[in-house]
Amino acid sequence: MSRQRRTFSTEFKREAATLVLDQGYTVVEACQSLGVVESALRRWIKQLQDERNGITPQSKALTPEQQKIQELEAKINRLEREKAILKKATALLMADELERTR
Repeated sequence: MSRQRRTFSTEFKREAATLVLDQGYTVVEACQSLGVVESALRRWIKQLQDERNGITPQSKALTPEQQKIQELEAKINRLEREKAILKKATALLMADELERTR
């Protein structure tokens, strides 16, 4: 029988990590009061520390600033792909126009 995997919101993860980093709880105390496993809480703590130090995470960001950075990076990537497509389309149209004028 498989056990269903629990998912937590980014707000919950941030608040859980804040208990340890800012409010003086031990990892064990926070785990017991929140009902989460220690490995998950340690991962959230490390991610929050990294984000506070300006390191953009690979997974979904916990802090609003890092979330905004991830959104902007995604937008930049999308715009760069669109630009590349437009460049190729323009080149094809120009080549077609050159063929017609010959």
